[in-house]
Amino acid sequence: MTNRLAQKTSATVETLDELAKLANYSLMDTLNCDPDATTNGADHAPRQVRTGHYVPVNPMSIKDPEYVAHSKNLFRELGFADNMAQSADFVRMFSGDLSQIPQPMRKVGWACGYALSIFGTEYYQQCPFQTGNGYGDGRAVSVLEAVINDRRWEMQLKGGGRTPYCRGADGRAVLRSSVREFLAQEHMHALGVPTSRSLSLYVSKTEKVKRPWYSEGSRSKDPDMLISEPVAISTRVAPSFIRVGQLELFGRRARKKEHLKAMEELEKIVLHLINREYADVIDKKLSTAEKVVLLACEFRSRLTSLVANWIRVGYCQGNFNSDNCAAGGFTLDYGPFGFCDVFNPHYQPWTGGGHHFSFLNQPVAAERNFHMFCTALRPLLTSHQDCLRQLDEIHSGFSAVMQTQMEQMWAAKLGLGIFHAALFSELETLMVQTPVDYTLFFRELSTVPDEIGPLKKSFYKDSQRAMVAMHPTYQTDPEGMDKRWSEWLTKWKSLIGSFRTTDANAAAPRTREELSRQMKLVNPKYSLREWLVVPAYSQASAGNYSLVRELQEVMTQPYAEQSKEVEEKYYRLKPSEFFAVGGLSYLSCSS
Repeated sequence: MTNRLAQKTSATVETLDELAKLANYSLMDTLNCDPDATTNGADHAPRQVRTGHYVPVNPMSIKDPEYVAHSKNLFRELGFADNMAQSADFVRMFSGDLSQIPQPMRKVGWACGYALSIFGTEYYQQCPFQTGNGYGDGRAVSVLEAVINDRRWEMQLKGGGRTPYCRGADGRAVLRSSVREFLAQEHMHALGVPTSRSLSLYVSKTEKVKRPWYSEGSRSKDPDMLISEPVAISTRVAPSFIRVGQLELFGRRARKKEHLKAMEELEKIVLHLINREYADVIDKKLSTAEKVVLLACEFRSRLTSLVANWIRVGYCQGNFNSDNCAAGGFTLDYGPFGFCDVFNPHYQPWTGGGHHFSFLNQPVAAERNFHMFCTALRPLLTSHQDCLRQLDEIHSGFSAVMQTQMEQMWAAKLGLGIFHAALFSELETLMVQTPVDYTLFFRELSTVPDEIGPLKKSFYKDSQRAMVAMHPTYQTDPEGMDKRWSEWLTKWKSLIGSFRTTDANAAAPRTREELSRQMKLVNPKYSLREWLVVPAYSQASAGNYSLVRELQEVMTQPYAEQSKEVEEKYYRLKPSEFFAVGGLSYLSCSS
């Protein structure tokens, strides 16, 4: 994801003036601006954007911003001094006020439009104009592109105010959802899962908005009250924020010949995506048609790997529409996401998500997004039949590649060199029927126990009433289940004892300690569970950010054996009183 045109720098950035010298706005300088846009970015009312790749937008700053947190890890990677996060000019810029930023930074940001597809079906009605021309970055405003240490980064404010795509909303993000996304991005990166990154988080000390949410202990599916919440702006960082839905918007326009520049704009956004995200693997000397074929192949590889990693760590995106699918192949848009506690193949944290976006159906949802990705590219290949056939072959091969990624992932979680279908099938049945905590189970299995005692730490045996309600297959015969678990463990140990591998050159672990160490690098100890996040954002709303920072510290070391105090607090089963509670076990689309 390195831009080949990037300028080199390795200097430590200690001030906003030094950061300004690294500014390099490739999107605004190479793509088409909406011809109906204002030059000063005063463009905050819903309207149709019929052409162009972006709209200049001046973000709406939050009032009286206060520092909540920043990513020390990302600051270190970028060479930023930590004290910048609390310096007045940095706080001002990344809480939405661009009026005083140093040159050559630009005093206007940008927002982009995109199309919507849900599980492989095109939609237009979510656009207020029913045309698809009013859907896009409703409250996300990019404010900087910079090339830092040979890598291009885009910095985007989430909650930066209204844009032409706001669909009548206020353009704000509340502290609750901002804390969730900030911590999730930190955690996912530490887990080794490709993701957008957290840079900083600021909250307004005086500005609040009302949002529907759940009353304490609510069992309602939908929020049952309006609450007043502090507004916040989090800055997320990625090589680009180009989405599958963005390509779709221009693909649809080209397919329908909606305007004279439709095909040109599709080609431009695709080539821009390649320059931003795939320049290290796609030769710039190739023709556009050849680049498109390689792009599809590379994106397929990244997307299948990404989703397998999601499942490895127990993550469910919740809302995996094509506009929430980054074309660079990383996790983007942490809305109604969740990390599963109780293993459930149908786990879905979002009340509006249904089975199609549930935990173990995410590979199928990914295939539908890949279908829309390929559909968007097809107009560029209409006069290149050989390339079109290659694209179709890549498309049709998605499920096989996805299956291979999943089998490799499950084998790694189980410490096996190759996937063993019968062993896994029995395990999946046992995990559902017991039921078990997904994270705790695999971490305890990683100790390579002699008997099932350690595994039983992950069993929800003391939450039987809640379990029966959630899982009709819940087994109440502990002796019978113990026997089945012991038999399964014996089979597993016979397989790991052989240390079989598909790679003849791979050095297989030879001791229990080596196998355990290997498995613990695959199976995290700590997971960002919703019932851990709720107290953090609740306290933050009252001005106490200590728990947010504590969670950040713990969740950025998810594989480490941390202190006994941390283990007792964060490595445990979900308390029974939190089951089936709104905002803790499920949530509406986070605001």
